[in-house]
Amino acid sequence: MRSFFHRNFLCIGHRGSPSTAPENTLRGFEQAIGDGADAIELDVQLVAGALVVIHDEELDRTTSGSGRVDAVSLDLLRGLDAGDGERVPLLEEVLELVAGRVGVNVELKGPGTAGPTVDLLRARAEAAESILLSAFDHRELAMARNAAPEYPRAALFGRLDRDPITAATALDAVALNVHRRTAGAALVQAARDAGMATLVYTVNDPKEALQLRRMGVAGVFTDCPGAMLRALAVES
Repeated sequence: MRSFFHRNFLCIGHRGSPSTAPENTLRGFEQAIGDGADAIELDVQLVAGALVVIHDEELDRTTSGSGRVDAVSLDLLRGLDAGDGERVPLLEEVLELVAGRVGVNVELKGPGTAGPTVDLLRARAEAAESILLSAFDHRELAMARNAAPEYPRAALFGRLDRDPITAATALDAVALNVHRRTAGAALVQAARDAGMATLVYTVNDPKEALQLRRMGVAGVFTDCPGAMLRALAVES
């Protein structure tokens, strides 16, 4: 079992390895792990009572289906092609695939995902140190904290239209997950002073990743973990 924050600078496969395999699929996650990613990031939605791994609210971009994800049956969703013959996986299937080999950042998408997610993590006795729960909807993170405080949380931000440190501290978060355009030295230092790491999405340029590492960022989410790791190894 690998702790999520097991080294100083993490390369996290954003939805697996979408530059080389369909995003949010078992093949993509295995590709990221095989390429040496320190962790994977995935998106979880609740569909007909099941936790499914898919990012968009609409099916059109990543599957052979169309329409809203929450408007289809689980059987229909599971029968769609998610790219190259892959299927939309359940969260439990991804956790079984990972089997503690790398950390897992579970992004909670949509209302009502926190409770079933932490229930599953507990039922599977997933090690808390290998899991990171994140969400743009901080109400979901608050519910996760109240239901299962042992699982670490990262406050996810797009635009910084409020004080991120105050918001994250209120959630007892261990990290800020921020967009690359909003990651600056002052924010990284403020997070560190508050006892939190900073993770940055989505970074595909190794030079930018190196700059962020020098800034003190704890890791980056990338669409190309294999290429990123090779480039960082050369630069190091």
